[in-house]
This record gives sequence, C-alpha cells and structure tokens, in this order.
Amino acid sequence: MYDVAIIGAGINGSVMAYELRDEFKKIAVFDMGGVASGGSGAAGAFISPKFSKEGELKELLEDSFLYAKEYYEKHFPHLIQKAPLVHIAKDEKDNTTLKNYKKTATLKLLDIKKETLESLTAEAQSMEKISIDGMIVNAQAMCHAMCKSADFIKQEVDSLVFDDGLWWINENYTAKKVILATGAYKSLIDEPYLNIRGVWGHRIDIKTSTKNRLSLHQFVSISPSNDGKVAIGATHNVHYHPQTATEPYNIEEGRGELLEKAQRTLKLQDIEVLQDYTGLRSGSADYMPLLGKLVLSSESMKLSRYKLESKKTDFSEYTYYNELYIINGSSGYGFVFAPSLAKMLKEDIVQNKTISKRLSPARYFARWAKKQL
Repeated sequence: MYDVAIIGAGINGSVMAYELRDEFKKIAVFDMGGVASGGSGAAGAFISPKFSKEGELKELLEDSFLYAKEYYEKHFPHLIQKAPLVHIAKDEKDNTTLKNYKKTATLKLLDIKKETLESLTAEAQSMEKISIDGMIVNAQAMCHAMCKSADFIKQEVDSLVFDDGLWWINENYTAKKVILATGAYKSLIDEPYLNIRGVWGHRIDIKTSTKNRLSLHQFVSISPSNDGKVAIGATHNVHYHPQTATEPYNIEEGRGELLEKAQRTLKLQDIEVLQDYTGLRSGSADYMPLLGKLVLSSESMKLSRYKLESKKTDFSEYTYYNELYIINGSSGYGFVFAPSLAKMLKEDIVQNKTISKRLSPARYFARWAKKQL
C-alpha cells in the first residue's frame, strides 16, 4: 500500500513526487509510457513569463516564473542553462503590447547588446523587444531526477476505484491518496464539468553553424547554442490529439513549419535536424491551471438551487472525492507553473491550506452546475 499514488509522470507528476518525498514514506508514480514520455519530454522547457495585458494569468505566471527560477537553481543547478531571454514582437499589435509592458514592468529588464542580435533576421531586428534573465531546463532529465525517490510503475491506469478508505489502482495497487497529473489524456474520473483540452507540442533539436547566445521567443522558441546544437519548440497544433486522430501526426510537416518560423527570427545556416520530440500538453478553457481537490458532482448537485445559483459561490459547501487531487492544465507553461503549483498542492494536502478559487477545479463545477438548473 502506498501513502500517495501519482498518476502521470510529466513535469506536474514528477515535481509532486519530489515535493512530497519528505512528507510520505511510500510514493508511487504511474505512467503508461515512462517518465517524461509525453508532452513534458517534448517541451523546450523555456522558463519564461507572459508579456501581455494585465490579468490573473499574467500575474500568476510572473509569480510562478520567479519561483521556478529560484527552485530549479536551488535543487537542480546541473539541469539548467541560464541565458538572456529575448521576447520579440510578432507584429505591430505585439509591438504596442511590449512597449506598454515596459512602462509598467515589475520584472527587471535587461539592456540588449547590439552584438548579441547580429544573428537575427532584419525583420526580427526591427521589431520591439524585451529582455530578462531567463533559464532553460533539461526537460527529460529534470523529470527523471524528481521521480528518483518514488517507485515508478510503467503501466497504463485503466481503473481507479475508492473502496473501504483506499484508492484501488488497476485492482492491484492501493493508495491512501491519489494525485491526477494525467494531462489531456483520457480522464480516470467521469466528471462532466472537467474541461481539459489537448494541445500538441513539437520540438526539434538541430545542428547549425549559426551561433546564438539568446533564448529567443517570437513565432517559436529557440534555445541558445550548446555545442553547436539549438532546440526549436512550439505549442504546435491545437487540433491534433493522438487518442482521437484518424491519422498519425505528420512529423515532416510539423518539422518544416518549426524551421520556417524559426528562420523568420534567426538566420539559421547549415541545418541538420538531429531529433524530433512530440507530445500532448494540456490546457483549460479559461487558460488557468487546475489544482486541488475534485468535486463529486452527483452529491454536490443535491445542494439547494439557491446555493448552486449564488453569485458568491461557497466552494466549501460542495462534496469532494476522498483524498483525490488534480494538478493539470498548464498548457505551454508546464515547467514554469510546476514548482509553485506543487508547493500549493503540498500545503493543501499536508497542512489543509486552502487553494485559491481561481485555481480550484470547483470553479468549473460551479459554472457547469448553473447550466444544469
């Protein structure tokens, strides 16, 4: 029997295993493909904030960005690469956005040295830019390092049942607590209010004679040169889903699109594609992550109509699954969000500290319930 079973070994599941290692003796991590075998393994793992208009997502990302940089450097300094991050406007609208951001920026902005931009295309050099201290994570190695203290079980989870105070996983394993970190793959809990969408990610590692000193973000994300290698990645296709697609993903077409977009930013020469990485990332309908306990809709719908329709919804009045939690919906910012989300979920599990309403999955139940009345 395990104290905690984590289902999904992407960055969210991996960081939970690492965060809980000192709190629980027996932790298991389940994944059908292996550690970082999906979207997290295909990620460029660029640690970057969001340069956009004010809003909850931007604020959360900025806080998570600062926390993630400190977290990775403290715990896994050998698995990160530091480099100035340069965000380049895509068009005139973006130019205006970045100019406005500079006026109210709370992050420390860097001066961009002209010589570091010599490898950019003329079009990219002409656009508005913002530069800050950035970081890139070795995605697969990071997930493996975080999972080391847990038992890894390479197995697809088809069955998850709560019985007599324990969660039964595939009828063979038991756990006191379960954390769902399954991304956009099939849900193990049949709850109609859960709204998680899949976004296909594609990254390529290339060899090039072009020297790049920067972490570049424009149409795609481009890493600094490392021994003549450069990584190019993007949240690539919002329509393709491996579990519903009638045809396999077209690697050649995706690779071509990544290279075309990268060459609009950087003058890449002598290109040799070394490896492709693909995987499914998860997002939410309102773009905010989902974190915390899951509402049991069949019981919560028994509340009075007045309580379900109230504009000031009291999430504490809902009925929740016993010791069942979720960490999901980070979209293309998984490695940015993961450390801070894991900290919040650990505090909820261990200290019963309330998670913000803006992150709780109960927000989705509240919206769904009103539509059922």
